[in-house]
Amino acid sequence: MFMGEYQHNIDSKGRIIVPAKFREGLGDSFVVTRGLDKCLFAYPMDEWKLLEEKLKKLPLTKKDARAFTRFFFSGAIECDVDKQGRINIPQPLRNYAALDKECVVIGVSNRVEFWAEEKWKTYFDDSEESFGEIAENLMDFDI
Repeated sequence: MFMGEYQHNIDSKGRIIVPAKFREGLGDSFVVTRGLDKCLFAYPMDEWKLLEEKLKKLPLTKKDARAFTRFFFSGAIECDVDKQGRINIPQPLRNYAALDKECVVIGVSNRVEFWAEEKWKTYFDDSEESFGEIAENLMDFDI
């Protein structure tokens, strides 16, 4: 399980340190792809395979299913951690998530997310204001 929040910088070559606490769970090689809310999602290979199987079951005849699958898989890349604990995020993914300098790396249960610091602050502030309402809406899911 991934949890926590870490501040890191991404360099001009697109390299960012993966927090040591996350590297063990992600493994030597893992998948990074476009996430929701303009961040990047990183999945360990076993989680990626489970997600891939679920997405394969979506009906090809449904426009939304095709669009989501394209969005998710076309941005996916397998990343390897270098000796300094960094990964290289390709330019198209950096552009999508607006990863420029200051970044936030967060653990979210079965995945890790990479956020541009300003986008994370805005998202967090907006969500914090409505956290009670969000929790109330999720009560049906036995949380």
